[in-house]
Amino acid sequence: MGAIRERITGRRLAPGARLPSIRAFATAMAVSKSTVVEAYDRLAAEGAIEARRGSGFFVAGPPQPFSPADLGPRLERAVDPFWVSRQTLDAGDTVLKPGCGWLPAEWLPQESLRRSLRALSRAPAETLADYGTPLGLAPLRLWLSRRLAGHGIEAAPDQILLTESGTQALDLVCSLLVEPGDTVLVDDPCYFNFHALLRAHRVRMVGVPFGPNGPDLAAFEQVLSEHRPRLYVTNSGLHNPTGASLSPVVAHRLLKLSEPFGLTIVEDDIFADFELEPAPRLAAFDGLERVVQIGSFSKSLSASVRCGYIAARRDWIEGLIDLKIAGSFGTGRLAAELVLGVLKDGGYRRHMDGLRTRLARAMGETAARLHAIGIEPWIEPRGGMFLWCRLPEGLDSAVIAQRLLAQDIVLAPGNVYSLSQSASRFMRFNVAQSGDPRLFAALGRVVKDR
Repeated sequence: MGAIRERITGRRLAPGARLPSIRAFATAMAVSKSTVVEAYDRLAAEGAIEARRGSGFFVAGPPQPFSPADLGPRLERAVDPFWVSRQTLDAGDTVLKPGCGWLPAEWLPQESLRRSLRALSRAPAETLADYGTPLGLAPLRLWLSRRLAGHGIEAAPDQILLTESGTQALDLVCSLLVEPGDTVLVDDPCYFNFHALLRAHRVRMVGVPFGPNGPDLAAFEQVLSEHRPRLYVTNSGLHNPTGASLSPVVAHRLLKLSEPFGLTIVEDDIFADFELEPAPRLAAFDGLERVVQIGSFSKSLSASVRCGYIAARRDWIEGLIDLKIAGSFGTGRLAAELVLGVLKDGGYRRHMDGLRTRLARAMGETAARLHAIGIEPWIEPRGGMFLWCRLPEGLDSAVIAQRLLAQDIVLAPGNVYSLSQSASRFMRFNVAQSGDPRLFAALGRVVKDR
């Protein structure tokens, strides 16, 4: 492969040129013909060469002209709910990402993932090739059932449906429970992709202010009376973006207010394993009657391994299975097996213990460095990776985010989380991605120049 690449880059093999025959090249390289076949197949898979039936292998045509701008940030893009996602997902390794919503790769249990991958490579052929069952891998659903029980939520394995991600979980629930034009209640602020996904379902969103202990109950009651929403989408445990935790009093009152209106609540519990002290779960108080819980493993294990879940009452699970089959047919069996392998590894618990300690340290360090330049945390979260911070008077977080994007720093401005657009002075920081001094130097210059 190296020899062929060298001939192509050295212009000794031009686009369209025929490569040496397999027999001739094997003789020239003093290797077997099967080695040459594998090398040619790999080069063809890369797009460097192409096979022509009955004629041999040829150098592929010239690629499209490359422009360095193709790798740069999209500075002109509007700052909307897609802005942070597009910028962080497109960013290269040299770009700082304090605005992203995931951990650095080195903070994740890489060795446990590798062990699980090695074990999976020796699995039966059916595991590697077949569709999963409609509900998803039974042993993983049993593990989830036990974990949910630890939060006081009684969900049998047949009340748990595996999905490709937490986002797909919410998408399926919305497809089952709401129609275009229905009203859906969200926290203000809330996770920005809730906005994006709900707009895709063409529903009407109404926000309710979210405080240190949960949603503002007076505003919540007023919204129920005036708008009669079908669904309320929120975070349990550690709230995104604020880091706040729901208090037992607010949780109990929220459910009592919702009951007369038949409101269904979707509780996103993606940060369950990050809590230092468990917060109340609406699904535990409700018994999965009108509360649906969703989650995934993208934050604690790997964003590359797409595996989520829905816990709900049985009659809703039946409808969700049909929707899942219609949209994606089967569950990703390989991903579920990989996740289960890591969860059964005794190192996962130790990893999470160490991760919570590491995040707590990063939380304190990031808060102190931000305070030193005049940026103040809204609250002190009880765990997790997010700090929701207030900027000094006169600063707009969207303007700062666009300005620092030109310096290869991706930030998360407040109004992408706010339906009412009332968070222009706020910004969310991922403390695990905020250790580079360049971030604080750049922010310090902005604050000083205001």
